[in-house]
Amino acid sequence: MRNFIFKCMILVGVLFIGVLIGMNKANEGMLNMKGYSDHSFQTPVTVQQNDNGEVETTFMGKNLPSFNLEERKEKLEEAKAYNLFSETGKFLADIVTSTTQKVFGFLSSLL
Repeated sequence: MRNFIFKCMILVGVLFIGVLIGMNKANEGMLNMKGYSDHSFQTPVTVQQNDNGEVETTFMGKNLPSFNLEERKEKLEEAKAYNLFSETGKFLADIVTSTTQKVFGFLSSLL
């Protein structure tokens, strides 16, 4: 049994090293396939802070409107939307908890 576990651990180690080497080769291949470095490409998302201290965000060259997180949080609290899945999950969790407590209480009373 020891011999089997030892061989399995050696095999897992060798395969793990092979995966790491393969990932490195794939990265080098992707860089070589590109063929050139062009710094004119822009990142898809840009976040900058202007002189007024406001944050400006652009996505794919289009300005995104800024919003106040507190205002959105207040709107969500006012809506008080009923989430069926959340309520169902809470109900099932309460049932499982109470059942488990009763089973353990019963088993502990037997001992």
